[in-house]
Amino acid sequence: MTGPADDLADWLRLACVPGLGAQGQRALLAAFGLPGHIFAAGRGALAAVVGGTMADTVLSAAPHESIERALAWAGEAGNHILTLADADYPRRLFDIADPPPLLYVKGEPALLSRPGIALVGARSATAAGEANAEAFARALAQQGLVVISGLALGIDAAAHRGALAAGGASAGTVAVIGTGIDRIYPARNAALAREIAASGAVVSEFPLGTPPLQHNFPRRNRLIAGLAEGVLVVEAALGSGSLITARLATETGREVFAIPGSIHSPLSRGCHRLIRDGAKLVETAEDVFEELRGRLGWPAPVVTPAKGHRRRGAEPATPAEPPLQAALALDGETARVLEAIGHDPVDLDTIAARCGLTVDALYAILLPLELEGRLAQLPGGRFQRIT
Repeated sequence: MTGPADDLADWLRLACVPGLGAQGQRALLAAFGLPGHIFAAGRGALAAVVGGTMADTVLSAAPHESIERALAWAGEAGNHILTLADADYPRRLFDIADPPPLLYVKGEPALLSRPGIALVGARSATAAGEANAEAFARALAQQGLVVISGLALGIDAAAHRGALAAGGASAGTVAVIGTGIDRIYPARNAALAREIAASGAVVSEFPLGTPPLQHNFPRRNRLIAGLAEGVLVVEAALGSGSLITARLATETGREVFAIPGSIHSPLSRGCHRLIRDGAKLVETAEDVFEELRGRLGWPAPVVTPAKGHRRRGAEPATPAEPPLQAALALDGETARVLEAIGHDPVDLDTIAARCGLTVDALYAILLPLELEGRLAQLPGGRFQRIT
């Protein structure tokens, strides 16, 4: 929070005017400057901007108890309310059609203005999709990009975890949520939200106490796209909200990237459509970073590692997929089972037919592989390799 508490109270009071909305607020701010000037203006001047009825509503807007709650919240350590007039308000949001007049931030506001990449995708993601999101996010954070996502289940949560795992001063992640900053949804991500706020930032445009309302989540997607230099769609069905984020990114001049997947997976079809429509197909995090490096004007790194040593952050941050030799290091029968599974979801009978083993013998091999994180069991009794 910047500026005197009285000034912030005026911003909060403006936000509380019934029926005015963000568009009306911006129109009045454009005409009068600061909220204090709006409330000091005459009815005629206000009516010329928002009409007589709304002018009366603005002038009769009394201090609301929610203003005191918001001021008290902003007074707590680590909490901030940014206004359009604040120096810390992220300038990238002025690229979108409707930047919010207020942003509630828990954590470090400066992260909102650092170069970032948004990672988005399906809530009901596959194990491989989550592994890819985590690996890409970790690698991109190590390159100095802030990882931005929406704190949803699936790809979002995996991206935040990957960025947090990067560690060090370069790491950073921002969660843009569709509820009030004091209402984390889904509740199972509350611990993750606290971890993000401790080293990154949780952001909302909605007043304190706003519950999870369906129409607010697509709205927050414009902030995810607006804060980022580019958007990477990891896994998405054709009806996914991630495609909304990608469209908004395109409309604001951001780069759009997509990871291809199996032609048999519904969660790959959204990515494949984006690629057909012009999104950049990427297979490694380095593909993303190289594209954004030019956009940001960052120089290409000069890497001269010692023999046998790979500089941290220089590795090609691939989706979690070790070389085939790693599988071959297993005993021959286990490696043969992994090879038979392939990289598409497959049922048990098909695996058995491919490798010539009984179902009982397969279970004895599959369980250790699942416990080691090499594959995941999917609904319907199917299996999919993760590594």
